[in-house]
Amino acid sequence: MSFPSDLEIAQAAHIAPLSEIATQLGLGDDVLEPYGRTVAKIDLSALQQVQDRPRGKYVVVTAITPTPLGEGKTTTSVGLAQAMKHIGKVGLLALRQPSMGPTFGIKGGAAGGGYSQVIPMEILNLHLTGDFHAVTAAHNLLAAMVDNHLHHGNALGLSVKNITWKRVLDVNDRSLRNVIIGLGPKEDGVERESGFDITAASEVMALLALATSMEDLRARLGRIVVGYTENKVAVTAEQIGCAGAMAVILRDAIKPNLMQTLENTPALIHTGPFGNIATGNSSVIADKLGIHMCDYLITEAGFGADMGAERFFNIKCRVSGMVPDAAVLVATVRALKAHSGQYKVVAGKPLPPEMLQESPDDVRAGATNLAKQIENVKAHGVSPVVAINAFPTDHPSEHAAIKEIAEALGARVAICTHFADGGAGAVELAEAVVAACDEESRFEFLYPDDASLKEKIYAVATRIYGAANVEYSEIAEEQLAMFDANGFSHLPVCIAKTHLSISGDPALKGAPTGHTLQVREVRASVGAGFIYPICGAMRTMPGLGSDPAALHIDIGPDGRVVGLF
Repeated sequence: MSFPSDLEIAQAAHIAPLSEIATQLGLGDDVLEPYGRTVAKIDLSALQQVQDRPRGKYVVVTAITPTPLGEGKTTTSVGLAQAMKHIGKVGLLALRQPSMGPTFGIKGGAAGGGYSQVIPMEILNLHLTGDFHAVTAAHNLLAAMVDNHLHHGNALGLSVKNITWKRVLDVNDRSLRNVIIGLGPKEDGVERESGFDITAASEVMALLALATSMEDLRARLGRIVVGYTENKVAVTAEQIGCAGAMAVILRDAIKPNLMQTLENTPALIHTGPFGNIATGNSSVIADKLGIHMCDYLITEAGFGADMGAERFFNIKCRVSGMVPDAAVLVATVRALKAHSGQYKVVAGKPLPPEMLQESPDDVRAGATNLAKQIENVKAHGVSPVVAINAFPTDHPSEHAAIKEIAEALGARVAICTHFADGGAGAVELAEAVVAACDEESRFEFLYPDDASLKEKIYAVATRIYGAANVEYSEIAEEQLAMFDANGFSHLPVCIAKTHLSISGDPALKGAPTGHTLQVREVRASVGAGFIYPICGAMRTMPGLGSDPAALHIDIGPDGRVVGLF
């Protein structure tokens, strides 16, 4: 008998009434705003209601450097939260909402997998409560206001060639990466070059994830830099006069969404910043709410520990003031074999058959990546727990090799079968996490606020990426000087690079050292509150492959979604 698809499992699940899910968290109907029968928003007044409750433990789920197929962080997060109930603890999830770009592209859905999913998975993956569309609308309103300002005389002196604010769309569309707008007669606007990013890469999405209140959100929107004058002076959304209207559009999007897992464990789903460009973490508001409603709040950081976790530690925790108690590092046999350099893994294609043969030596050859990511977690004073996300094609000797290596580096290890077994398959992981959380926290940031931008970049590049030095293009040097002149140097850095290597070069596997991080340009997300250097050929608008998931998604005769994976 074949294993059912994620969608089949999700559609066959028992969905508990939202009132029961809210009761688990001690939330009353007075703070719930239902969106249909299976999702509700939580009013921000709940933040005040829970402040006097005890604080739970704070756990971030990250990973080794993934293959293009991903290694199951979301599935592991869900499995771990479900497992807490199995050991008598109250677990709560805080996860990002998936972008519809990858859902209809190559990745598919992002609700977890197997018997460790957030449900209803089709609602989670498709629109949810409209937060992504609100971000899109707010972002594009500012773009329209910028062009309107140009059309009506440009009183602020914006340099047309130095406008940094593009438009966004929650669709993978490479044809929109570079566009010319304002074509036609004079009344159709000012002709200039521009482009589109995917909504998940919007600064509005990033600042929504980092906002601590409606007041803070409004202030962050005002600080957005839309471009610069000829004298390189920043022009903001507040000056354009658009920040207030943007806040109005986002007045519901700032509220976290309440859902549940297959085992009826509560889940807070909120925001979805791009993992390569932005923080790759769910919202600060969801975490500040959730930490007072459970024993263990489990959240996820995008991509490997060199990416999402580093940003979680140095940006999100800096904003929230919350200190993590443990970090789960998801590892798979297939990813470590890929890091041996002997196999090529291509998204959308089956693994090479020889990669599935028993070979603990291949695992050991790629384990330098695991060792480095353990080191990256420990660099922030956080206790690591390695979760071996087991696949049916794995061999016990390969799991034993991972366990031996991780334990030798001082990390706890658990073998997990949550995909097939749900929460019961992550009990060992839950027990290891509880033990790690009981250790004294020694959390520390990688760099101080008052370090220069170059010092911050160097700290991340050398301590987290294993680089020997950092080189800047001429334009990157000019941009850093401009940001310093505009008073942005106090901001943390969010380095945009490939997620397929600890370095800035996707071809370098394992844990490369001695390389040079090449910074080709630097952008400022002042409203979100970070500077992001761009390394390599980063895309802020993905494209569709030759066989996108959209080709296989449809509506069945009974009105149910089919083909979503």
